[in-house]
Amino acid sequence: MAKYRKLGRTSSQRKALLRNQVTALLNNGKIVTTEAKAKEVQKIAEGIIALAVKEKDNFEEVTVKAKVARKDKDGKRVKEVVDGKKVTKFETVEKEIKKLEGEIKRGEGMLSNPNFTSKAPAAKVEAEKAKLEDYRSKYAAAKEKLAKMN
Repeated sequence: MAKYRKLGRTSSQRKALLRNQVTALLNNGKIVTTEAKAKEVQKIAEGIIALAVKEKDNFEEVTVKAKVARKDKDGKRVKEVVDGKKVTKFETVEKEIKKLEGEIKRGEGMLSNPNFTSKAPAAKVEAEKAKLEDYRSKYAAAKEKLAKMN
């Protein structure tokens, strides 16, 4: 029995199709497709998400990277000529907004807690305030980057 669905395409076409659909799913949160394609996309997306969850303990912020084709004002892909061939330009998009929102919420919760602000050393409180400002600036930058992507 096959380990995956062939979807009536060659291996390169199938790989490109699934890569594009997983990218769209991670960018938009949902996609509309056939049931067979959805099952294949689900396998890949769950693997990527599981990897991100497993690795999140090793890093301060979790980023999910996706290659997205750069588009011009008309919505067409931007192509450039490399060695006599037209090649699509790609941008690497990082999504870290959800993690930053959680960190901002945590920081605001700590600083709004009177027990923390009164009992913790002043240096610790100041460090939390600095972290909170840093997270807010990263959050604003990530939101701006996401707005440019769309």
